[in-house]
Amino acid sequence: MRVLGDRHRGSTGDFMAGPFADTDVLIVGAGPAGLVLGNLLRAAGVRCLILEQQSRDHVENRARAGFLAANTVRVLAENGLAAGLHAHGQPHDTCAFRGEHGEFELTYSHLGRGEIHTVYPQQLLVADLIAEFLDRGGEIRFETAVAGIHGARGDRPWLTCAGGAGVLSGQFVAGADGQHGVSRRAVPARWFQHDHGVSWLAILAEAPPSMAAVGYAIHERGFAGHMARTAEITRYYLQVPAGEDPESWPDTRIWDELSLRMRTERYGPLKEGRVIERRVVDMTSQVLDPIQHGRLFLVGDAASLISPSAAKGANLAVMEAEILARALIAHLKQDDERPLNRYSADCLPRIWHAQEFSAWMIALLHGPAGDGEDAVFARALQNARLESLRTSRAHQDFFAENYVGI
Repeated sequence: MRVLGDRHRGSTGDFMAGPFADTDVLIVGAGPAGLVLGNLLRAAGVRCLILEQQSRDHVENRARAGFLAANTVRVLAENGLAAGLHAHGQPHDTCAFRGEHGEFELTYSHLGRGEIHTVYPQQLLVADLIAEFLDRGGEIRFETAVAGIHGARGDRPWLTCAGGAGVLSGQFVAGADGQHGVSRRAVPARWFQHDHGVSWLAILAEAPPSMAAVGYAIHERGFAGHMARTAEITRYYLQVPAGEDPESWPDTRIWDELSLRMRTERYGPLKEGRVIERRVVDMTSQVLDPIQHGRLFLVGDAASLISPSAAKGANLAVMEAEILARALIAHLKQDDERPLNRYSADCLPRIWHAQEFSAWMIALLHGPAGDGEDAVFARALQNARLESLRTSRAHQDFFAENYVGI
């Protein structure tokens, strides 16, 4: 492997290097979607190049989601990508809901299809996938920003890169560069977008988990959430007003508010520690239809953006990467274009199903603040939903099947 500054490259033996490089599949973005796709293609002997605008250090240390669904674990395991996951991932199958009427737990491995999550921080998974892709002879060009995607309806689309990196062409382009990337702007699709009117302060703390379960706390001051990441790191969420400045939340204020909303006077104190990340996340949903245009295909957040309320983003990305990999391999190895032609039709029903459950979770967890008549009524409905989830086996099976499934 050659190293040029911070640009780590794999073997270039099957890739024409230089200012006018050519390959089979160009992948824009080195997140879970692009890396899983690249690894599946390399395993089938398909030439591909991944382009990532950030440094390798950045993408391998960027804290994101950590709850991997059963289907995601299957894809990784079946394709030799789960060694780190099996060594260090933690099984998880319990949610705890706290409200003014008490607390109850759902062990969802005993409900629905009996599936569980595996907790494995996304940055560790990304590091695993990068190493495996390079070992499989792939090439990644870090710190390479794609400026434009051209000729998607022709036989050989091409990319232009910022900073004089040249022109790159391939038979296909996979856009896995997220909601702000260049790929989705190159697809003439209809955009469906919804603002749920809810914002979270996302907190990452150097503190052991305070409870074994994922904790969802419903409080008149707003939602609070607890999600373990590792034995030393815990993710917390606090519902905050839209436009809130994260820097207005020093550590002391964060822990005081978490303690209040999670009712620690009743259930015991939180294990506190230094807050190492705080940022505001707005609950919005976006879906593009279609998610393909000629020889350009969108994957992950480039295709759809989902709120983090039900841990679906990375799992949707892996699902789409598997479907697209199979379709590209069928075309390149078997000259069968049918799977590629129906890529959008295969993915979009699953995307919409995940969006529906995410919206359901947002309604379950968030009620309006204040003591006005409408707010009091809405919180009463929220309590009724929670009571139904606590007492109805049918409701619990619905939750379990959708919480883990795609």
